[in-house]
Amino acid sequence: MSQKQVPTLYEWVGGIERIETLFLRFYERVPSDPVLGPVFAGMPSDHFRTVAHFVSEVLGGPKLYSGDGRHSHSTMVAKHLARHLTDHQRKKWISLLLDTADELKFPDDPEFRSALVGYLEWGSRLAVINSASNDNPVESAAPMPKWGWGEVHGPYIPS
Repeated sequence: MSQKQVPTLYEWVGGIERIETLFLRFYERVPSDPVLGPVFAGMPSDHFRTVAHFVSEVLGGPKLYSGDGRHSHSTMVAKHLARHLTDHQRKKWISLLLDTADELKFPDDPEFRSALVGYLEWGSRLAVINSASNDNPVESAAPMPKWGWGEVHGPYIPS
């Protein structure tokens, strides 16, 4: 009996084009949002692509983010330092992103949505924690995070 290969989250969602479209549409909505608009004011027009490449890689896609020689997990964390993000902003970011995923008819099976929401909760909560500091807790050579169908990580323990 042959065993089916379980696709990555990146493959399940449909690849880079789908993820870029998600973040393009999301960031088109951000300027008019009273909570998120000020947070992202002045972001370059290609910001959506940078975030899409990061998320794609984390979800099991190709190294479009870290493979460019300029970016790493540490550089993504650095973008959040000293921004003093709030939990209200974090929740709005997740809510608007999931609404955009629904509008684009992203997979809505419970397994995928559970994994996606798990990653968004984990990553956005770390972003809020990191935004309260000026010091990057992630070393420049640290590997990119990876997220799959049932990730479980230990608690975040500040050094």
